Amino acid sequence: MIRQDALDVLPVRDALPALGAALDERGTAVLVAPPGTGKTTLVPLVLAGLVGGGPARRVVVAEPRRIAARAAARRMAWLLGERTGESVGYTVRGERVVGPRARVEVVTTGVLLQRLQRDQELTGVDVVVLDECHERHLDADTVAAFLLDVRAALRPELRLVAASATTDAQGWARLLGDAPVVEAAGVSHPVEVVWAPPARPVRPPHGMRVDPVLLTHVASVVRRALAEREGDVLCFLPGVGEITRVAGQLGGLPGVEVLQVHGRAPAAVQDAVLSGGTGRRVVLATAVAESSLTVPGVRVVVDCGLAREPRVDHARGLSALTTVRASQAAGRQRAGRAGREAPGAVYRCWTEAEDGRLPRFPAPEIKVADLTAFALQAACWGDPDASGLALLDPPPSGAMAAARGVLEAIGAVDAAGRAGERGIRMSRLGLHPRLGRALLDAAPSAGRERAAEVVALLSEEPPREYGDDLASALRAARRGADGYAARWRTEVRRLRTAAAPRGSSDGRARPEGPGRPASADGSGGDDRAAGLVAALAFPERVARAQGGSYLMVSGTRAGLGDGSGLRDAPWIAVAVADRPVGSGHARVRLGAVIDEGVARAAASALHGEGDEVRWADGDVVARRVERLGAVELTVRPLRAAGRGAVRNALLTGLREEGFGLLRWSRDAEMLRQRLAFLHHRLGDPWPDVSDDALHARVDEWLEPELGRASRRADLGRIEAGQALNRLLPWASGQASRLDELAPERVEVPSGSRIRVDYADPERPVLAVKVQEMFGARESPSLAGVPVLVHLLSPAGRPAAVTSDLASFWKDGYRGVRAELRGRYPKHPWPEDPATAAPTRHTKARLNR
Repeated sequence: MIRQDALDVLPVRDALPALGAALDERGTAVLVAPPGTGKTTLVPLVLAGLVGGGPARRVVVAEPRRIAARAAARRMAWLLGERTGESVGYTVRGERVVGPRARVEVVTTGVLLQRLQRDQELTGVDVVVLDECHERHLDADTVAAFLLDVRAALRPELRLVAASATTDAQGWARLLGDAPVVEAAGVSHPVEVVWAPPARPVRPPHGMRVDPVLLTHVASVVRRALAEREGDVLCFLPGVGEITRVAGQLGGLPGVEVLQVHGRAPAAVQDAVLSGGTGRRVVLATAVAESSLTVPGVRVVVDCGLAREPRVDHARGLSALTTVRASQAAGRQRAGRAGREAPGAVYRCWTEAEDGRLPRFPAPEIKVADLTAFALQAACWGDPDASGLALLDPPPSGAMAAARGVLEAIGAVDAAGRAGERGIRMSRLGLHPRLGRALLDAAPSAGRERAAEVVALLSEEPPREYGDDLASALRAARRGADGYAARWRTEVRRLRTAAAPRGSSDGRARPEGPGRPASADGSGGDDRAAGLVAALAFPERVARAQGGSYLMVSGTRAGLGDGSGLRDAPWIAVAVADRPVGSGHARVRLGAVIDEGVARAAASALHGEGDEVRWADGDVVARRVERLGAVELTVRPLRAAGRGAVRNALLTGLREEGFGLLRWSRDAEMLRQRLAFLHHRLGDPWPDVSDDALHARVDEWLEPELGRASRRADLGRIEAGQALNRLLPWASGQASRLDELAPERVEVPSGSRIRVDYADPERPVLAVKVQEMFGARESPSLAGVPVLVHLLSPAGRPAAVTSDLASFWKDGYRGVRAELRGRYPKHPWPEDPATAAPTRHTKARLNR
């Protein structure tokens, strides 16, 4: 019996006429409705004609998470007074509760994506509701793009609703073809904000790591909230590990039940949280409770301020969830949970000043996530580069290129990016393409059962207590009686069926083909299967022991944790890795022992053999190398290296270490400085002799000497000055003016020829004793530039610097004379140096 009283109080009822009119007129609509208004439950029932007397339609509701899909279906069934599966059912990966009379089916976006790939027309479906589209999950964005293609090309009558509590309504409206925006007013109660930052600084999150100090503080804030407020407490934490840690710190609270809500929680626990309780409760939840679920009885929210988002490092090939500061939009969603049923409060574990610096919205997954699965879906849809898909944000070109490279390497697409039969099969496994490849390719030799078991372990990372050895984790999962092991067994059954050869109608294991026997030894077979699956899924993470750590074929170095079960293995395949704070390389979180044969087979696309001539360790190294990516398998000296390769290696050495590798006499260095001065002062035809310019013209000045060299010592025998002479402007005849424009030495009034210092190309320097410049009324000039004269004492020490001798004799000389004539009485110090005779000698020599 329909619970009309519960339906009548849902605020979204007032928006239903406008929504119906929008769909009748345009076929698309954007529904903006605050949490708790009934957009997830009442709207699908009305669109299906199950409530309100409208025409009977079949409605599919897409939710971003499994827990939300189950909860929404159960809530709608309860409103109708039915059991789940009758008029309203749900389908999530590995679980389907849908009866023959069902008119509303709630699915995850991943399930809907698979369904669209199998049946682009969505036969029998009249309306699709994309719920919580503001979260911008990649699957949801992809589903929306595919549905718009279906409406445009195949089924213009298919109705589409994008629904959310807070979203870019106008952006979605434009995407859906200028769809009408329908807004529903919510009944919101005031929520008081309490700023509750930690008393001392907390280290920022790094990767999956959250400072334990923050988690201890969150637990204390929960206890404070219980003491200060009435009602249940909903506490937001980024992940399962943090929930477990805080739950441990809250154990033993008298009269308080501590519950945990996350995607891995058993269905019974999820049901208990969503159905309410009789005593006070503390519900520790991940982001699943932000918008998709209503937790009854909550009056207080404690928000740690963190969230988990996908990130990928294309250069290292290491991708995973990472902990980030939650956005302002997420903070509003979380706070709103406290005001669903009555006035409430939110305790935020950061300062009000920090709040203003938070990002406004979470980053769309398409901008930051690994796009390999998206690229395969697009290829199977017939649009390999996704250029024809209607997306709110286009995929980054670099991420798409990286994804295409992975798909080509695993045989999912051809060189043009088109998906063949193998790629289509991978896309329908409900796995990341890497794991799909591993499942299909490992099954013939490792056995379908074991391949499914290992892939199931990798599709949801096992608990840390299972260890870092994938084979040991497999055995732990078989023995396990925890929630993870139960989910793992369900996934194994699904994958075993999915991996069945064509023509097989059941999921039972088959005898292995000839030449591919399954190991009779359980542990040996587990070890081999674990290694083979991990290597096939992550061929670029095949790694060999080297110098106390492991070098992956991708070039990334990885170490093992203390007490690792993988220690002393010559080869491993790294399935999961992270990079600890302050570490220069990755750390293996989950891997498997393999042998070189498996490494070669799995990473065969990265295998190569050839001659290598390069500059390394300060000299030319010539060798023949067989390698898997960055890992060298065999190395032999190369006796007869090609001249071109040797020359390139020598040039690399000159670039890395500089032209100081050549033989530079004092005259050669002087020549380079003189040329630099003339180029700076006069420009062409005087050559630029900077390092970059010399590298650019190396063919003009360093041949044939460079062509005869084969190692570092040969470079050291090349006379740099002789080589530089080739750059002088001989053709124009200007070379003969070198000594005129930039002479090595300048004759001063005393008759001495003093060497000019051209170290500064802007101003040559002439260092000369004061007495030798007597009688000179102006400073010497070179190429039109007055020389900077460093006037020295009789002992050769600096006494003054000037580029205007006339001015110096008039104003500066008196001070120098007063200071030095007492110290050097044997040398002349005339009162008027401008008219005095220059000399190199003392008074005694002059009087002889």
